Amino acid sequence: MLVAGFPTGVFAANCYIVASASGEECVVIDPGQDAAPAIADVVREYRLKPVAVLLTHGHLDHMWSVRPVCGSHDAVCWIHPADRRLLSDPFAGLPPEWAGALLGGGERFAEPDDVRELTDGTTLELAGLTFRVDHTPGHTSGSVTFRTPYEPGSARERSALAWSAPVEDVPEVMFSGDLLFAGSIGRTDLPGGDHAAMLASLAEKVLPLDDRIVVLPGHGDQTTIGRERHTNPFLKGLVPGPASSG
Repeated sequence: MLVAGFPTGVFAANCYIVASASGEECVVIDPGQDAAPAIADVVREYRLKPVAVLLTHGHLDHMWSVRPVCGSHDAVCWIHPADRRLLSDPFAGLPPEWAGALLGGGERFAEPDDVRELTDGTTLELAGLTFRVDHTPGHTSGSVTFRTPYEPGSARERSALAWSAPVEDVPEVMFSGDLLFAGSIGRTDLPGGDHAAMLASLAEKVLPLDDRIVVLPGHGDQTTIGRERHTNPFLKGLVPGPASSG
C-alpha cells in the first residue's frame, strides 16, 4: 500500500494520495489550495492514475483544488450531502471577513462534473481499495472520516509516509479530516459547527476503534487512536458509544 501526504496552502491542510501500489489507480483525499502541482509530482513519481477525490468535509482549505484535480484526471468527487453546497459556495462555511483575504486572486468555485454523495456506514470500493465512511458531524455538518485496511507494500512505497508504529501492527489507516488531530480536535466555532455533535462523533466513531489504527489528520502530524485516547485532553471524560464496525 502506498500513502503519500503533504500540507497545502496557507492553512497547511494535509492532502493524501492513496494507492494499492506503484503503477496503479489512486485516490486523492482533500486536495487543498495549490495542491494540484504536488499531486502531479506524486502521480508521476509513482506512475499513478487518480480515479476519485474524497473530501472529509467542504471547507475551502480541504477542497480548493477539487475541480482542477477532478477535471485533469476525469476523477469522481465524493462528498457528504450536508456539505455539498460548499463546493460552489465555499464561503457559506467560513466567516465573511475571510473572503477578501482568500479570494485576492479572483478564484471562482463550482462543482466538478461528476459529484457523488457519501452515506454513513457505507464502504467505497475505489482504486482496488476499500474505504469505510463514517459521518462525523461537528466541525461541519457534513464531516466524514475514511478508514481503509492497511496492507504493507514495498519499502519504497512505505517510505512515502513513515508510520509511527511498526507496519505489521497497523490494522487500518484513518483519514480523520478536521475531526481529530494529534493532541486536539477540530474547531466548532465556524458556520455549521456544533460542539455537542463533535463530542458525540468522537465518542461514537473514534473511541470504540482499535488503538493501533494510524490517524492521518487534516492538519498536523499523524498519530494513533491509542495515543489520542490516553493523551488527548479533549477526549478525557467521553464515554465510548456503540462500536463502529467496518
